[in-house]
Amino acid sequence: MSRRTAAVLVTGSEILLGRTQDRNSGTLARSLDLHGVRLERVVAVDDREEHLRAALRELVDGGYDLVITSGGLGPTHDDRTVAMVAEATGRPLVLDEGALAEITEIVTGYAAARGVEVELLLPGARKQAMVPEGAHVLSPSGTAPGVIVPGPTTVVVLPGPPTELQEVWGRALAHPALADLLGARPERRILRIWSVPESTVARRFEELGGDGAGTETSICASRLEVEVVIRYGPDEAAAANALADGIAAEFGDAVYAQDDASLEERVVRGLAERGWTIGTAESCTAGLVSARLASVPGASEALLGGVAAYANAVKHDLVGVPEELIAAHGAVSAEVAVALAEGVRARLGCDVGVGITGVAGPGGGTDAKPVGLVHIAVVGPDARETLERRFPGDREAVRTNSATAALHLVRLLLDAS
Repeated sequence: MSRRTAAVLVTGSEILLGRTQDRNSGTLARSLDLHGVRLERVVAVDDREEHLRAALRELVDGGYDLVITSGGLGPTHDDRTVAMVAEATGRPLVLDEGALAEITEIVTGYAAARGVEVELLLPGARKQAMVPEGAHVLSPSGTAPGVIVPGPTTVVVLPGPPTELQEVWGRALAHPALADLLGARPERRILRIWSVPESTVARRFEELGGDGAGTETSICASRLEVEVVIRYGPDEAAAANALADGIAAEFGDAVYAQDDASLEERVVRGLAERGWTIGTAESCTAGLVSARLASVPGASEALLGGVAAYANAVKHDLVGVPEELIAAHGAVSAEVAVALAEGVRARLGCDVGVGITGVAGPGGGTDAKPVGLVHIAVVGPDARETLERRFPGDREAVRTNSATAALHLVRLLLDAS
């Protein structure tokens, strides 16, 4: 498959210091893939001029069709991206009068709303309206316009705040300057595999011949799942289908989906289709399951609520877990997980109850109940699903994987209904 190539430059000292997480490269990667462009490199640099200059020169001269930057478009002294892009592409900075008028109108509104003198904001507005000569200006989402600089390597300059970047990137995608760079979305076969090691999936992929026939396959493990995406052009359809069908046949019911829908989307949809509601009583995950369900638009059709039943008193007082059950089996036990699921189902009047209890660590474990031990129960109108697992990793990994496992138990209960 022949595709255009791209690189992304993420700027910001706050990212390299770990104070802010980079969300923009993932947003751009997914979008580029959908538009037939292969993202080949992501580079992160701090705000120092020499580092930004060196990174831009390397990427602009690196043979990519497209370079996209995020961040460094603000009005302050350390927002240097546009000036460095102008230098790297050999263009002088010029004032764009249209951009200046648009930014001035925005900051005038800000000044009025905040009760500050607009004159204090005008120097920054003028700085943000300086663009490389011959560049196309994209209207801002905040106060920072985006810029498209055409050339042998087209450079797209985007703001750093994720919501602003998404909006301005949408304008870039619709701009005629990118029309020749964006291709048709490659065809894809997707397999989502539950509870099979990534290495096992990779071995089967190699046994089937791998990408020797021109397909492009990614195998990614995340949150107890393995996602296999096989990209292909019209001439590789037979090879792609042979790979996907061979993997699906090998792992059977572990291949729980072959589409883009997330696990939580699938659960919410399955509940809504049956007219069922769900509630959660979570100890070690403290609301992660209900949060993932609530992230799905339309979740209110199914999700009634949840209880972060961390303390034993809350398990008893709010969810109705008998104190003698906790005393006999301990808070981390299969019996308490079932009681949590049954209790929240009764207290909220929902069709499906989820109960989770475990030892997330790093302390609190014993020989009998080590760190990572988790018990999960899902109780429905006519059936229940239970799971005992010991998850490896740190506290975050144990909690995240527990939530994923709980959602899969709900999925299994729905599939059996």
